[in-house]
Amino acid sequence: MCRLFGLHAGPRPVRATFWLLDAPDSLAEQSHREPDGAGIGTFDADGRARVAKQPLAAWEDHAFAREARDLQSTTFLAHVRYASAGAHTMVNTHPFEQDGRLFAHNGAFSGLERLDQHLAGLGVTDLVQGQTDSERLFALITAETRRTGGDVGAGITRAISWIAEELPVFSLNLIVTTATDLWAVRYPATHELHVLERDPAAEPAPAAPLNARSNRIRSRSTDLSLSPHVLFATEPMDQNPGWRPMAPGELVHVSPVLAVTATFPFPDALAHPLTLADLEPSAAASQKP
Repeated sequence: MCRLFGLHAGPRPVRATFWLLDAPDSLAEQSHREPDGAGIGTFDADGRARVAKQPLAAWEDHAFAREARDLQSTTFLAHVRYASAGAHTMVNTHPFEQDGRLFAHNGAFSGLERLDQHLAGLGVTDLVQGQTDSERLFALITAETRRTGGDVGAGITRAISWIAEELPVFSLNLIVTTATDLWAVRYPATHELHVLERDPAAEPAPAAPLNARSNRIRSRSTDLSLSPHVLFATEPMDQNPGWRPMAPGELVHVSPVLAVTATFPFPDALAHPLTLADLEPSAAASQKP
């Protein structure tokens, strides 16, 4: 299953070190389930998006994902891909960038021809460079955000609501970041997505550095031993009891000052829900925990 990780560090950039293929099991075990791509997105001091990513097909060197990257940003978005649609190419590797925003997705849905027709009607087919359902979902969010005057939360709501009503859906979990804001969605209940609001000042002194590790992605930051931050991940990344699973249908927004707002704007039920048995074998394999 794809792995998502999002971090909002507040108004000031912080340094963090990332590994995108970091797991407690052995390399022999990892070799049986290497990813199809890995990437991380950040923003520079001028708010411009920066993405480092690599398609990691089975015949390629995995050094990119195993080596540490030292980065500085206010928000971070990391993704390890297990392909459900599209070849192992750079254009199909997350995160994606559109209109200065970054996006990553964990899930699957079908009806891409129908979605392509809808995107053509909205005049945004040029945003789609690859073959994935994920990039198409992002293009729809971008189109709806433009139609709502730049309101990303409204754009996400309109896009996901349209897909939930019109297309067969397995999962639409996602994270969108800018240099100042972060949005995360868990919809429907298929896959989990967890959130942690961490304030080191409230922890016993001295607070420990951030050292978050999941079953593929690891992040470490001494800077974040001093300042509040908000984390999102496919699974809890440490033993902090503050991790909570997002509820199905929940949209969380983290503001530039780390104010966290949760809403439930999506349809209660999918019009055309999919199960693993409904997916193509490769897509089904990519969605298993």
